Amino acid sequence: MFPIKIPRITFWRSVLLIVLASGLYSTYLRFTAGLGASTALSDGFPWGLWIGFDVLCGVALAAGGFTISAVVYVFNIERFKPIIRPTILTAFSGYLLVIVALLFDLGRPYRIWHPLVMWNPRSVMFEVAWCVTLYTIVLALEFSPILFQRLRLEKPLRIIQSITIPLVMLGVILSTLHQSSLGSLYLIVPHKLHPLWYSPLLPLFFFVSAIGLGCAMTIIESFLSYRAFRKRLEIDLLSDLGKVIVVTLSVYLILRMQDAMGRGALKHAFEATYEGRMFLAEVLLGIIAPVVLLIIPRIRRSHFSLFVASLLVVLGFVMNRLNVSITGMEAALGGYFPSWTEVSVTSMIVALGFVLFSTAVKYLPVFPPEETEGENETADAQWLAPNVLRQPLFSSTTLALVLGGLFLGGSLLLGGNGLWYRKQMKSVVASKPALPPTGVADRYFKMPLDITLPTAVASPGVVTFRHSSHLDAKQANCTQCHVQRFRILKANVPTATTAGSRDLHSDQLCGACHDGKKSFSVKEDCQVCHSM
Repeated sequence: MFPIKIPRITFWRSVLLIVLASGLYSTYLRFTAGLGASTALSDGFPWGLWIGFDVLCGVALAAGGFTISAVVYVFNIERFKPIIRPTILTAFSGYLLVIVALLFDLGRPYRIWHPLVMWNPRSVMFEVAWCVTLYTIVLALEFSPILFQRLRLEKPLRIIQSITIPLVMLGVILSTLHQSSLGSLYLIVPHKLHPLWYSPLLPLFFFVSAIGLGCAMTIIESFLSYRAFRKRLEIDLLSDLGKVIVVTLSVYLILRMQDAMGRGALKHAFEATYEGRMFLAEVLLGIIAPVVLLIIPRIRRSHFSLFVASLLVVLGFVMNRLNVSITGMEAALGGYFPSWTEVSVTSMIVALGFVLFSTAVKYLPVFPPEETEGENETADAQWLAPNVLRQPLFSSTTLALVLGGLFLGGSLLLGGNGLWYRKQMKSVVASKPALPPTGVADRYFKMPLDITLPTAVASPGVVTFRHSSHLDAKQANCTQCHVQRFRILKANVPTATTAGSRDLHSDQLCGACHDGKKSFSVKEDCQVCHSM
């Protein structure tokens, strides 16, 4: 009998099991109780963390696949060939996990195949669905030589190698299409997305930033492979990728600043608002800081410094996508704070990505055998204990937890502080409706007249309901209160009762919002509503 080797339970493996267990529980909750019970989403804010990070960020984080493949096979710069296989593995596993993540956000995930047979060529999402599907197939074919080599299947290996260049060219075209089309999704909301992030050039911004991010992710993947698996770190190649990042981010920054100034939106960055602070943090930490670092040759030649600069690029990119999908939409759609189940699912998917990469490296020839480093390490690489870091699961779990913590902190910052800020602003009740800008009054909702509600015998005073105090004229949504004509809040009220025949403090009427959580409670100071 063969002895069964049971993996030793370490602290980090225990944490990984906890992350996976919480994610699996949230998965069960999502597919048994639905989106309403497992997320903080609503009809007003239907896209949250699962789209903003899992899809928008996940697709672009795998952009190194088409970037390095184009460099090696299209531009014939073969000196980058040593890093092509791990880059393809990163991209392939990334797209697989994006598809998995998309299943969580779809209301009916079993219909994910519908765009393949029910064509709607006028829809951007239709184009994205087809491009992601086709590019995932292309990545599977590009990755297949690694599997064929492991299984010693010579004939399929020769067939795939003979069509490598057409596959790569097809992959570059598909990536160009859907990387930019993800930005096109937000072109239809010019009056909802904050002007700091809305732009007609959003597709171009998404594509250019994805190129820089692909180079940064290649550096991060190479560095982690070096630390975890003792694979040779191609510092000369990675240093050149650092130069590409400098050029790409510089072009990206110039385009964004010129566009913002041309639209008169840059002034909002210096306002004392939540959106202004998040925009400056995104630009300073995610664009300017890594560009300044990577300009310095000594930084580009240092393993750890190059890794830190690349992490800043990834951080800035994640902030940008979350700002576009969440921060920039909150003022129009209301506050959003991701539930712990959303965060746990995202953390589980991130952890699975690193575990998947570690497993593939362990059992497949992702790295050539001659790339294994010897026991002697450079002085620059001795910033962590090598014996501990040689455990692949440790490195994968550690980075997954660190990134998960960053994403959780970012989500709390994006959702929590923004929601708190807007709650404070909404607590100031305006006595008059805000007048729309001259010349565009027809775009806005015309407020109904003030309503004097009937008073009971023991009432401390008259209550006058003003729509202007409860709605924003620019983003008025009557269905938040009126699910049917003149019916307030709940649609399942047995009879069409009026305010005069019911208790205004009940949870069917004023008490539904004035409960001490959404707004001040009806049990607080009566003079707030009742004028004597």
